[in-house]
Amino acid sequence: MVRKYYLQIYRHPLYSQDEAGWVQIQSLGIHPEVVRRLAELGIVEVVDDRLRADEVRRLYKVLRLRQTLGVNLPGASIIADLLDRIESLQQEVERLRRR
Repeated sequence: MVRKYYLQIYRHPLYSQDEAGWVQIQSLGIHPEVVRRLAELGIVEVVDDRLRADEVRRLYKVLRLRQTLGVNLPGASIIADLLDRIESLQQEVERLRRR
């Protein structure tokens, strides 16, 4: 039997790649206690009920891995790190190919 998995991609309306600001965790549509728990695990950084804008993508990615694949939070964090590393390596390969 072949299993198919689908990933949904979410984007916070306040998030942009170049933004270095902070986002209120209440605006994310996620229960604040979940975000605080992720902060306790070191997955994201929360200061004064705010999350760094550049970590919003990572937060959604970790939660998506947990919900769709049933991966525990530490495992989802490791997978998110590896996916980010793969993405940066792919960008580096593309940059080197264009030389």
